[in-house]
Amino acid sequence: MNLKIHNSYRNVVAICDSELMGKRFEEEKRQIDLSGEFFNGEEMSEEQVLAIMKDEKTEDATFNIVGEKAVELALKAGIIKKEGIIKIQGIPIALTLL
Repeated sequence: MNLKIHNSYRNVVAICDSELMGKRFEEEKRQIDLSGEFFNGEEMSEEQVLAIMKDEKTEDATFNIVGEKAVELALKAGIIKKEGIIKIQGIPIALTLL
């Protein structure tokens, strides 16, 4: 799983399943491009990503989450709810501002 933290007045945490990196998904009025630098972070284990999610959640971060594994982990961490998940070409995506 790839994770990148963009430091700002409020951290923006970008998390993406590794196998989706470099791809673009599009349907009708929605699209997501994973080929740029935004999601291109450090490769980490699920345990590492979960720990960072929980830590950043307490810091009032914003999360951009893409992929089956990443979204499931975010659900487990309590960052998102199922009703907040959208899909583009079957790929689950969640954005959250805590």
